[in-house]
Amino acid sequence: MTGSDPKADLVRYLQIAREALLWKLDGLSEYDVRRPLVPTGTNLLGLVKHVAGVESGYFGATFGRPFPEPLPWMAQDAEPNADMWATAAESREGIVALYRRVWAHSDATIEALALDAAGRVPWWQPDRNEVTLHRILVHVIAETDRHAGHADIVRELIDGAAGVRPVNDNLPDFDETAWRGYRERLERTAREAAGG
Repeated sequence: MTGSDPKADLVRYLQIAREALLWKLDGLSEYDVRRPLVPTGTNLLGLVKHVAGVESGYFGATFGRPFPEPLPWMAQDAEPNADMWATAAESREGIVALYRRVWAHSDATIEALALDAAGRVPWWQPDRNEVTLHRILVHVIAETDRHAGHADIVRELIDGAAGVRPVNDNLPDFDETAWRGYRERLERTAREAAGG
């Protein structure tokens, strides 16, 4: 069995999640990356903006290494959900570039600290806000993957694109007819299970 570097493993999974989230923007119009497709307003560019803000805090302020750029949508007095959508003045390129700068800042924090390095999450309750880098890495991976999953669904609603990443969709090799038949089968099963 090959040896493993736990920190490198965690960083690899974080990077996979980051990239999965970003590629969901590829090939879409400005409208499509911003439009809300569910009642809570979830949209692709907003997910990227949110995750950039979240990651900047967890690998920044938590370890006394604040991200050097102001993120007004993450401030305590910001409008509710201001981090979940992009204003018309906030470009896709600007938000993606910000997210990549956050990655670099986060990666520098991760590189500089041991997994057992202590930090404090200022916005968590005092009885649980003492953390380690290991815990925050796991937390941010879970957060990023959760939102990448949201992006999967939103992107599929926009144009049918689905999967883990462009070179590996991790889906059965079905054509449109096969997918339609599969979905119809699931619909029949759901109705049958519901007594209808």
